[in-house]
Amino acid sequence: APESLMQALEDLDYLAALDNDGNLSEFGIIMSEFPLDPQLSKSILASCEFECVDEMLTIAAMVTAPNCFIHAPPGTEKIALNCWRKFSHPAGDHFTLINIFNAFKEASANSASQCNNEKWCRDYFLSCSALRMAEIIRAELVEIMKRIELPISVPDFGSKENILSIKKSLLSGYFMHIARDVDGSGNYLMLTHRQVAQLHPFSSYCNTRRIPEWVLFHEFSISEDNSIRVVSEISPDLFVELVPQYYFSNLPPSESKDILQEVINHSSTVSTMKEEQK
Repeated sequence: APESLMQALEDLDYLAALDNDGNLSEFGIIMSEFPLDPQLSKSILASCEFECVDEMLTIAAMVTAPNCFIHAPPGTEKIALNCWRKFSHPAGDHFTLINIFNAFKEASANSASQCNNEKWCRDYFLSCSALRMAEIIRAELVEIMKRIELPISVPDFGSKENILSIKKSLLSGYFMHIARDVDGSGNYLMLTHRQVAQLHPFSSYCNTRRIPEWVLFHEFSISEDNSIRVVSEISPDLFVELVPQYYFSNLPPSESKDILQEVINHSSTVSTMKEEQK
């Protein structure tokens, strides 16, 4: 549909993938080397700047592969939740996926047979085939990084600096996927349109019963009861720091936009005061 095509071009423009003539920019040409959604490609390239490439490649592989969580058989739901809770990361689902991938890799390294890998996955209600696919995808992404001579940073998962860097990388690509809990009960209103969504049941936040106010999500699904999937908490300050101004100015009016505008105004005032002091 023409409307869909125009929306796609607009999204690519926001991601700096197009030049003023509507052709692929130099940045867009590099993004197109990755067989991924443009937002995910942009996040990987941003991770080169923020020095968290190793972690971002793992996230990209895990969200591209099939869902790694298995629907627990009736009567075992609580057991499954307890198993998944061991991998939960307070920063959000993207970081939980890194924990799961790293744990699977460690289990594979310590296992002498394929059967033991499958047993480990069954014990934790995880899909062995999905995790193996994530391994394959990640290896392919590493090869692409090497082929186009992009740096791969040393793993540093867990440090505060690394967590902040991952969030910045994700925001660089997914600033169009931001939602805010408008009433404190998990009703998330997305910034780009007035659609209300709930956290997906597989979200680690559902497991820990903590509801962050501002979140970045990987995808929105109408078919799964209007849910946002793979969600991590972000701060309004980080959003206004990284979002393109012309994207923000085109957002529809809302209470969330007003809050973000206040953050921008406050940041501008603080910057002016610092300059005057200098």
